[in-house]
Amino acid sequence: FTLLIVGLSASLPESLYRGLVAHGVPLSVAAHVSQLPPVSTLFAAFLGYNPVQHLVGPTVLSHLSSAQQATLVGRSFFPRLIAVPFRAGLHAALDFAIGASLLAALASWSRGSHSVTSAAAPRTSQVSVGPGPRPASNGDQDDLNGRDRAEAVSGTRK
Repeated sequence: FTLLIVGLSASLPESLYRGLVAHGVPLSVAAHVSQLPPVSTLFAAFLGYNPVQHLVGPTVLSHLSSAQQATLVGRSFFPRLIAVPFRAGLHAALDFAIGASLLAALASWSRGSHSVTSAAAPRTSQVSVGPGPRPASNGDQDDLNGRDRAEAVSGTRK
């Protein structure tokens, strides 16, 4: 929105001035109206309101011909008057958006390729609980059976 206002303010004053002077508005009034902030002009355009009658004033309009009055307060004068400045503002905003998008794409590309792990795939870790598997018995007398092993661990013999 800010960029739209900046682009609009670059060419709107001259467009308003030329359009008003071309339809008989005195130079001093046209200069004053053209220097007003563009935000009000933009909101008037969005709302479909023609602010020329209010900006120029009834006294100035009464000194103009009926054809000029009808043109200034008509439905097509104000939209045509701001069309070129509005287009310039829109181009400024869209040009910035394109530049920012390209810059973001370049930054993303410069980071390189990264593999993404799925959050749904559970990570497994192998945790050993208790003693591992017993070696196979080969029938030697040195092997301990279950009861002898428990006695050896506890240090008592029953």
